[in-house]
Amino acid sequence: MAKRTPLYQTHVASGARMVPFGGWDMPVQYAQGIIHEVRKVRNTVGIFDVSHMARLEFAGNHAGQFLDTVLSIRASRLKHGQARYHMICNEKGGIIDDAIVYNLETNRFLLVVNAGNADVDKEWLSLQKDRFIEREGGDVDYVDRTDEIAMIAVQGPNAVAMLSKMTDSEIDSIGRFHAGEATLDGERILAAQTGYTGEDGFEIMFDSLHAPAIWSMFVDAGATQCGLGARDVLRLEAGLMLHGSDMTVENNPYEAGLRWTVRPNRSEYIAGATLRKIRDKGTARIIAGFEMRSRGIARHGHPIAFGGEEIGVVTSGTHSPTLGKAIAMGYIDVERSEVGTAVQIDVRGRTVDAEVVRLPFYRRS
Repeated sequence: MAKRTPLYQTHVASGARMVPFGGWDMPVQYAQGIIHEVRKVRNTVGIFDVSHMARLEFAGNHAGQFLDTVLSIRASRLKHGQARYHMICNEKGGIIDDAIVYNLETNRFLLVVNAGNADVDKEWLSLQKDRFIEREGGDVDYVDRTDEIAMIAVQGPNAVAMLSKMTDSEIDSIGRFHAGEATLDGERILAAQTGYTGEDGFEIMFDSLHAPAIWSMFVDAGATQCGLGARDVLRLEAGLMLHGSDMTVENNPYEAGLRWTVRPNRSEYIAGATLRKIRDKGTARIIAGFEMRSRGIARHGHPIAFGGEEIGVVTSGTHSPTLGKAIAMGYIDVERSEVGTAVQIDVRGRTVDAEVVRLPFYRRS
């Protein structure tokens, strides 16, 4: 049976269409549809229930030191309130998941991972923690906070102003990829300047018991309820990756265009030696962006060709309401990845012209 977030009944009462996603029952869209939701996020404010994402807390005198061994960045160097996007890679450099880690306070970190990968993440991290303690004799505690903490994403050009009016703190002073505490309707929240839409906004975390009331506060303030469908379109427009589609454990961060998330020159890092070799040797393929030049929408799995020869595969594709054109991402041979290269994509047996373009497709002005 699929899990349900604290907002499940709220979504149903609001007329959302619910679908299974990552082991959870989640809203894919509301009555006015995905395009309406996308436009509201790009122009005003949209809210998303992201409570399905796992929230894993690591604490103890050696928590940062342990995370340094399993994350692609140095968690121990984060200052209080800082957050970093990173990869969780196995010893072969394969991407188990992408995630965000927050330094909540001295020797206490929060790791937010994807819902569909949560069980794999927890199993792998628990195994590595036990090995670390056995090897180093370190003090590291691990607790899954997912059920007790709800999470809502507030996104759009008016998101910061809306949240500022609703809280007792100067929310607008929290910088990008930083987090701070505030009070919302008498409840303490953690407000993080992070998101998955390419817009300004926050992801806020708080006691699950208060989720319906807080969600309703945003709706009453004028925020549009948004589902997974809009979230997927928005993240693709912004050139953001989706684990399970644009990257899997079969991909490494270098071919996935995520070199900037990796600090491999560390002896303690489990994937360091392998990732250094991949970095130095280079990769045969790389993720690229595509715009369709003739009628058709590319989807996951569609082959990409050049001169009649298959050179890649689409990982994500959609029609962009914001840009008014069909866009896609996919892996392509490095020698054919130059911006401006004309390629062909097989859309269900029909050849559609496309062109390699620079990512992201959309950038907030």
